[in-house]
Amino acid sequence: MIKKIIYYLNPATIFRKEEGSDINVSHKTMQWINRISIYMFLICIVLIIIKLTK
Repeated sequence: MIKKIIYYLNPATIFRKEEGSDINVSHKTMQWINRISIYMFLICIVLIIIKLTK
């Protein structure tokens, strides 16, 4: 699971195809939603840390 999260966070893999080229559209959509949610979570954590340090 950690390996997949690191793969999602790697900017070089954003537009590259997955290892399995036979992935259907709903699976690709789920992967994009996962990426967006991870990025949003990290941005919120940074904002909370900034707010707490002020």
